[in-house]
Amino acid sequence: MAERTVYLDNSATTRLKGEVLDAMMPYFSGKFGNPSSLHTAGQDARKAIESTREKVVGFIGASSNREVIFTSGGTESDNIAIKASLEAGRKKNKKHIISSPIEHHAIIKTLQALKKAGGCELDLVPVNEKGIVKVKELEKLIREDTCLITIMLANNEIGTIQPIKEICEIAAKHKIPVHTDAVQALGKIPINVEELGISMLSASAHKFHGPKGIGLLYVKLGTPFTKQQTGGHHEWNRRAGTENVPGIIGFTKALELSVMHLDENAKKMSALRDRLEKGILEKVPETYVNGDTAKRLPNLSNIGFRYVEGEGIILSLDAEGISVASGSACTSETLDPSHVLTAMGVSPEHAHGSIRFSLSTDITEKDIDYTISKVTAAIERLRAMSPLYKQDAGGGGK
Repeated sequence: MAERTVYLDNSATTRLKGEVLDAMMPYFSGKFGNPSSLHTAGQDARKAIESTREKVVGFIGASSNREVIFTSGGTESDNIAIKASLEAGRKKNKKHIISSPIEHHAIIKTLQALKKAGGCELDLVPVNEKGIVKVKELEKLIREDTCLITIMLANNEIGTIQPIKEICEIAAKHKIPVHTDAVQALGKIPINVEELGISMLSASAHKFHGPKGIGLLYVKLGTPFTKQQTGGHHEWNRRAGTENVPGIIGFTKALELSVMHLDENAKKMSALRDRLEKGILEKVPETYVNGDTAKRLPNLSNIGFRYVEGEGIILSLDAEGISVASGSACTSETLDPSHVLTAMGVSPEHAHGSIRFSLSTDITEKDIDYTISKVTAAIERLRAMSPLYKQDAGGGGK
């Protein structure tokens, strides 16, 4: 049995906080009314939704309650944003979309499917070796029929923060809406949609200690948008379906707690992340950090280990009670190298040996030191079985 349990896969999902669960509980049974009903039970639920929506508007710097649409999560929000923009664009003979090769699969796969079906034309702006979009190259891709630019705010594998404000300024000159996938960013870094100039933003509660199955799509008033899910007139007639009242309450409470302690949480997690990187890089040769070590999320580190496979590292650490990942949880069943790392120019061989460590405020210095010791032992053991490592004289070669 492992000495301790250390959960370092918080970019995949986070622990539901007790305060969040407490806030949700009354709406599972006692306050169970349908928010669309006219009776008191229904209107109590409606009031709960709208009061929490008002809070969310403040947390993200929006200007109106009508700009916040609750969804089932980040994937749905991303899909709605892309398809609603594309359908609105087609009405003006615009079907060109610009994105990047390091987006979450909720974006990439959706765009690829639309392109394959002939529904859109797609250009991907390249990123540099640190995983940051080349803004000058993006501007060159803009066409008269461009209907959307969708670039994530922070990457889910390496944590790099993209220059969204600069992208929005360029897009504004051409009157093109910008959508950003902020699933990894919300609750970890300051976000003000008005200051950034964003047209649409996606988020998901379970990334910041909220419940699974509830997300958000911010749509700035005036943004071209065509309803994708038909039915009732829910969510300002933009997303049909009875609202998930407990989920909405949980989303808002989790975001409230995250925003309230944003600076102190970021300071704590970045210090622990740096301690983890320093310890591993000092004790394990032939290792390196992927991505930009300055412009990144405070809780995420992606470390490459030469001469070993990520799967072996994950299983070795799991046996010691440590949970990590080799990339996005949504791609964990594929053996392909990370599309994020390969887009940065990392070789497939080195991409396969990269591990994502994502922290939360639950993590302690003892957890980090334990992880450093177990990572060191695991890499040493795995490299001892590596023919390539032995061939390169104990890892001295490139």
